[in-house]
Amino acid sequence: MSVTTFAPETEARLAVARQVADAVLFEGYVLYPYRASAAKNRLRWQFGVLVPPAWGADREEHEFQHTECLMEPKADATLAVELRFLRARRRTVQQARPDGGFETVPELRLGDRTLVPWDEGTEERVEAVVPVEELLGEGVRVPFDRPAGQDTEPVLDESGRVVGRMVRRYEETSGVLRLSASELDGPYRVLRLTAIVENTSTWTPPDGTAADRDAALPRSLVATHLLMGLGAGSFLSMTDPPEWAKGAVASCRNLHTWPVLAGEPGRADVVLSSPIILEDHPAIAPESPGALYDATEIDEILALRTAALTDEEKREARGTDDRAAAVIDLADTMPPEVLERLHGAVRSLREVTATGTGTASAPAADGFPDEFGVPRPDTPWWDPASDAGFDPAQDRIVVDGRSLGAGSRVLLRPGLRRTDAQDLFLAGRTAKVEAVLHDVDGQVHLAVTVEDDPGADIRREQGRFLYFQPDEVEPLEDKA
Repeated sequence: MSVTTFAPETEARLAVARQVADAVLFEGYVLYPYRASAAKNRLRWQFGVLVPPAWGADREEHEFQHTECLMEPKADATLAVELRFLRARRRTVQQARPDGGFETVPELRLGDRTLVPWDEGTEERVEAVVPVEELLGEGVRVPFDRPAGQDTEPVLDESGRVVGRMVRRYEETSGVLRLSASELDGPYRVLRLTAIVENTSTWTPPDGTAADRDAALPRSLVATHLLMGLGAGSFLSMTDPPEWAKGAVASCRNLHTWPVLAGEPGRADVVLSSPIILEDHPAIAPESPGALYDATEIDEILALRTAALTDEEKREARGTDDRAAAVIDLADTMPPEVLERLHGAVRSLREVTATGTGTASAPAADGFPDEFGVPRPDTPWWDPASDAGFDPAQDRIVVDGRSLGAGSRVLLRPGLRRTDAQDLFLAGRTAKVEAVLHDVDGQVHLAVTVEDDPGADIRREQGRFLYFQPDEVEPLEDKA
């Protein structure tokens, strides 16, 4: 095993996935309105927090993450692993005294910003390159430690005179990365990869005190996640595995994290294991001009609201954190054409238009351009006349060679990739198709009511149905 920087080819592959990993790393780091005094910024660090064992034992937070996924390595393959997390750095603000000393103050006002105490996040990485064969059996163990420390930064006014300083304090942080693999039975050589990240800090709350979360955070690993890349071979999708691997995927244990395929679309040699549930090959929207650090961020709304902050609010935001200051500057300097680009993007149109022409694709010769037997309308979706060709009560689609429409019976098979937890409870239930619906993106949906549901008649009268896509149902023989 070696702990080293990655080879250029490995680094290039991980760099693509790291764009999304950066969003995971700083998710919720400093929320709009980006000021330390904002209530939402007083409870920090919500994702992937691995706390010291002595503090988290009786609380809802955890000291470890456990990832399991499947891989098909080729001969002599290596596994490159990058553990990434934030380390909380506690900052206090001090003002210069006439005698040359400094005293701690709640704020320090400067010309363009107001400095206040704040917990900054600094990125930490632990890198390892391990031959896959070394993972078999007990595997490998990669301990890491970050010592305590303190540094100061002078604060200058517009004339260059020292008017104060910022004091940053680090607490000792330690942990271990455990990597192992086991070979599964079957016709293919498939390994179950296990990656465990643990906080091994020996810190305990002082005797006789009930230390709060703020005392534990500087010793915690924050926004912890893993990037893993195979030098030769591929990983299997955990959300959409091949049929033969579904049983093995279902037996994998993932605690406080979830692995997805990452990196370039179409490749399967990089996995991102994240405390935030993502889909395979997640990507940052190309329209996004920069990180805004807000959960489920809507760039246009946040940019407009940030630009509307008062001058005093912007002063505090700039003094809160360098990243918050960058968001303020981004919103203040965003040209109109960039803001306009944020105003909606319909990506599905790229799939139904011919490359470079902007015209609709011609329907197939048999009149059924998709696998469900749904013909493409002659009128584009945005034309009101396009609705004339659809009748939810009469339309039918073809699923597994069977024609389905209103009144048909189906077995529900909700897909893992695009459903919610409530739909998963309906897996294996029978249902009645009430209507065949088409959306503006050209997708087909089946409106159904579950059989034996005592509220089905009420749902039918109110038009409140459950919706599934054609590949999430299995046709059944209709009742006589």
